[in-house]
Amino acid sequence: MSVMQGLRLAAVGIAAGTCVLLVLGILQVFGLIDSINADEIPLWMVPFIVVALLAPTAVGLAIAIRQPRNVIAWILLVGAFAIVALTGPDLIFTDGWALQVGRATWPLLYAWPIAVTYVFPNGRFLSRRWRYIGAAGALSFVGFMAMAMFDPEPFYGEDASVPNPMAGNAVGEWLNDSGVGLVWVVLWVGILGSLVAGALAIRMRLRRSSGVERLQTLWLAWAGALIPLGLLLCGLSSFVLGDSLVDWVLFPFLLLMEAAVAAAVGLAVSRHGLYTIERLVNRTAVYAALTVLLIALYAGSALSLGVVIGGGSAWVTALATLAVAVAFRPLRSRIQDLVDRRYARARYEGVRRVRGFEDEVRDGRRAPEEIGPVLREALGDPGADVHFWLPSAGEFCDVSGAVVTAQADDRARTEVERDGVSVAALLHDPALLERQDLLRGVLDASRLTLEMARLRVELRLQLAEVEASRTRIVEAGYEERRRLERDLHDGAQQRLVSLGVQIRRLQRTLPKDAAILGPTLDKIVDEVGAAIADLRQIAAGVRPARLDDGLAAALRDLARSSPIPVDVSVPAERVPTSVEAAAYFVACEALTNAVKYASASKVAVRAVRENGTLFVSIADDGLGGAVVRRGRGLAGLEDRVAAHGGTLTVVSPRGGGTRVEVAIPCES
Repeated sequence: MSVMQGLRLAAVGIAAGTCVLLVLGILQVFGLIDSINADEIPLWMVPFIVVALLAPTAVGLAIAIRQPRNVIAWILLVGAFAIVALTGPDLIFTDGWALQVGRATWPLLYAWPIAVTYVFPNGRFLSRRWRYIGAAGALSFVGFMAMAMFDPEPFYGEDASVPNPMAGNAVGEWLNDSGVGLVWVVLWVGILGSLVAGALAIRMRLRRSSGVERLQTLWLAWAGALIPLGLLLCGLSSFVLGDSLVDWVLFPFLLLMEAAVAAAVGLAVSRHGLYTIERLVNRTAVYAALTVLLIALYAGSALSLGVVIGGGSAWVTALATLAVAVAFRPLRSRIQDLVDRRYARARYEGVRRVRGFEDEVRDGRRAPEEIGPVLREALGDPGADVHFWLPSAGEFCDVSGAVVTAQADDRARTEVERDGVSVAALLHDPALLERQDLLRGVLDASRLTLEMARLRVELRLQLAEVEASRTRIVEAGYEERRRLERDLHDGAQQRLVSLGVQIRRLQRTLPKDAAILGPTLDKIVDEVGAAIADLRQIAAGVRPARLDDGLAAALRDLARSSPIPVDVSVPAERVPTSVEAAAYFVACEALTNAVKYASASKVAVRAVRENGTLFVSIADDGLGGAVVRRGRGLAGLEDRVAAHGGTLTVVSPRGGGTRVEVAIPCES
């Protein structure tokens, strides 16, 4: 048989022994087996005892089966067995001896939970020095129980009539001697010191650990907080509240403490990530402190009001209750803030940073879309990215609106929902999954801002689609203008020219006796020429033919036909034809207004292309005072320019001339 198999069999044997002794004890409580001890355990205490003993036994056995060399498993198994063996079924101890053994062995309820804190979760001490601390603690417990076994002091309370079997023995009297009695104090201080050392060990492990080990240690820290609370209740029962508290409050509490520590160890080993333990520890600390303060407030208020109003008054109770109700919410907020700042510093700072950003968004100083860098700082993850959900497209997009493809890196993904609807997804370091309290706290605080950012991104995409649609409409209109101009030039105009030529040819071939038709034919040819001129003017209004040679050629041709001097400075560089047409019609409208309404004596047309944008300026020295009004020419041109994503600005102070400025994005 191998060593591992032997350890597993030993673990099974200890667990079986604990169960057998527990069953015998229960049978004695129900009177199915005779007991030599007259003292009976109340029936209502049985469930507490069963849970307190079976919890560490089951957890210890489960760990020992998987990891036979794990020290924690043997602490749980031996601890539960020692308790049930020394204080369980009354097989050998009579009344006096049973009471004496119980009085001496009560530290066992604290011994194994404190021992677990020294070596949890890996079964090893923090360092070599901690071995001496553990040995000193074990010596304190063993020495205290050994001396307590020889304690000759009589029993008290309901057991005062039971004689102490150690009464009058020389060893007990010697131990109670004034000189040796100091050993009691030393051992008692050693027990308390071991408790403090256990708390310190957990704190040090929390500081040094991360990831899974941190979550495991937090589980034990949460349950281990019950140990000093049990000692506090023990002290209160002995010195303040009387012995009745032991039977009804203290002993059940100690039993539940045993079960809680064992359950915490089991959860930490097998299901450490199943629950948000950090949030559980946080809430436990908040409400424990809140309960103590509210009780103190109630007692202080009742005492003060009793002095003023008089004891026994219903007003005292009502006003004290009102004081507690009024103080509950602000006190809870203050305690929550203090606990977060002290014990959840990363979460506190992260949430505070997100709240600060939310205030800046509310004040209009920052845009919600800037939430990405804020989350990176709050989570301490420079590689985190935020993707927003687009319900209309059924896909995620980044802050620029670009649809993101399937995740190809090793980052973890956490989705954020609001009212059951997906809002965004955060791609982050997988290590943050082990810090759920920080991750969920920061994301919960940023949920509203993420929703605002998502809506703004979606709105921006919709506006971009509208702008693109407007541009397509303008492009389609422009192409339709070109088609109409070509049809007029190549169709109707050419037919009329051909008709005029044919009429002239017919006129020349007429006989002399038909010369009388000459004036009529001349008139018809003149009308055909006038129709051709009208068609050319209409075609030029639809789209000037010179635009085929570029904006510069079209504007110079326009300047030559102007009744006032026009200075044109336009580069020959070409831009998209639709942009050239928009700029040309703006120049035409501005020049027409300068001639017809502004009484200008000269006009300057300037154009330049910079950084992918065409800038055009038309300035005159006229009367000024021009205003863009709906239904007028400039307003229509403003819409045309806006359809290309550009802007049109009119600067026209009275008496200072008019300057029309246009900026239209164009392809680089």
